[in-house]
Amino acid sequence: MAFESLSEKLQAIVKKISGQAKLSEANMEEMLKEIRVALLEADVNYRVVKEFVDDVKQKALGAKVIEKVSPGQMIVKIVNDELVSLLGEGDAELHFELNRPTIIMLVGLQGTGKTTSAGKLAYLLKNKYKKKVLLVAGDIYRPAAIDQLETLAKQIEVDCYIDRSGTKPPEISKASYSKALKERYDVVIIDTAGRLQINEELMVELQDIQKDVPVKETLLLVDALSGQDAINVANAFNQKVKLTGLIMSKLDSDARGGSALSIKKMTGVPIKFAGVGEKVTDLEVFHPDRMANRILGMGDIVSFVEKAQESIDQEKAMKTTKKIMSGNFGLDDMLALIHQIKRMGPLGKIIKMLPGMPKISDEQISKGESAENMMETIINSMTINERKHPEIIKASRKTRIANGSGTTPQDVNKVLRSYEQMKLAVKNISPFMKKALANQNKK
Repeated sequence: MAFESLSEKLQAIVKKISGQAKLSEANMEEMLKEIRVALLEADVNYRVVKEFVDDVKQKALGAKVIEKVSPGQMIVKIVNDELVSLLGEGDAELHFELNRPTIIMLVGLQGTGKTTSAGKLAYLLKNKYKKKVLLVAGDIYRPAAIDQLETLAKQIEVDCYIDRSGTKPPEISKASYSKALKERYDVVIIDTAGRLQINEELMVELQDIQKDVPVKETLLLVDALSGQDAINVANAFNQKVKLTGLIMSKLDSDARGGSALSIKKMTGVPIKFAGVGEKVTDLEVFHPDRMANRILGMGDIVSFVEKAQESIDQEKAMKTTKKIMSGNFGLDDMLALIHQIKRMGPLGKIIKMLPGMPKISDEQISKGESAENMMETIINSMTINERKHPEIIKASRKTRIANGSGTTPQDVNKVLRSYEQMKLAVKNISPFMKKALANQNKK
């Protein structure tokens, strides 16, 4: 994940200053020097780093502030606030038209993944914002781009406007907008052509689209792996077509994250969406405050709750809860809980959203996911009666289940122990669950 190295270094710096009885010029200078080095190593623009460090120093050396709170608390708050400001506080909202379709024009260089991002954005707007979306194949120079967008549209079940007759993109945009007006679409996403490098021909075409249809949002796709070059690209596009926001892809990669921390300050254009994977579901609304929290190891509980609400089948969850409350908690119910958790996404991403979680290595995450998969395989190898009544599973049954799942009797024992632990945990929290269920029924 981008920012991982920076996050580790900043957390270590904060922990170190937290051990000081009070802040002084000496320990402040040492801390600021370490922050400066950490940011530069993360490929943050030098001018941005200088202003960031100066702002932190100015706020941290206020005598009144120092007297009221501990050094650790104060530094965390100040650095967090400055990170939020740097990432673009209050600028991440997408603006929708009230009485006509909202036109979003997606722009960028060739090969940055614009077409894929158009599909991801359409999926997000359809499912999170409940919008009726029309995708528009505006890249007529690459037939593969048209085919790819058409395939994505079918996959996510949204409509796609395609014209293979050689009509120019501005005319295609006008025709698609007329269709959107007549058929009451909420959002039109125009996937425009890119070039290997910025040139006048590309910019004129984009400007013509903006003249012919009322584009509300012009979003530039930039790659987190491109580093500071992303700033140059953003400035070049912004001068010609006036960008309203950015989609930063590959924020799930091992990119150092410097471009994400620099780009708003250097261009004035906010990041509105973040690409965090290859799947069509892997596009998130970019929240500067939540990203700052993650960088400083404070988790992102708001995103965790939102992810749970989006991913978990509420009706199934309620049925499972009621079944648990009746005292009839079997292995099938444990399997249902595992499925619900897996729908939220990879275990590593979920863990990083939770505040206060210790540092967990990729190897530990991989082992956890493997154990989760093995548990599912073992339970699926049991009979219906065994899942309902695990107490009947003795030595001979354990051997049969192990053979059927490609595991060992010891692995089967681990699953049964996990089940007993979960059953005990459910019993301990049952009074709270009953109260929550009663409140839910009142609603």
